[in-house]
Amino acid sequence: MKLITLLLFLVLFSATDVMADEIPQPRQNELIYLLRQDCGACHGMTLQGGLGPPLLPQTLANKPEALLLNTILAGRPNTAMPPWRDFLTATEANWLLKKLLNGINNVP
Repeated sequence: MKLITLLLFLVLFSATDVMADEIPQPRQNELIYLLRQDCGACHGMTLQGGLGPPLLPQTLANKPEALLLNTILAGRPNTAMPPWRDFLTATEANWLLKKLLNGINNVP
């Protein structure tokens, strides 16, 4: 089951790469706000860690992007990490992941 889920997210991940630029600017602004406020509530307001681990490029660099995308959308069972699939599309989650991998502090 885990393999099927991972393969599904790999397919979604590759399909959303092209669509990531299609997120309208107002929604991009909302996503950045969500990342800083909602994710920041657990991962620290500067995303350097808190209840949750840091969301910095150097911390995420060695993790498979499909795993990170799955974590965003499905959460982590038995942890404080909730699923965000009810609030984010796969494209939006992928867009946020790209921002995190490139350093969110570089984003206005």
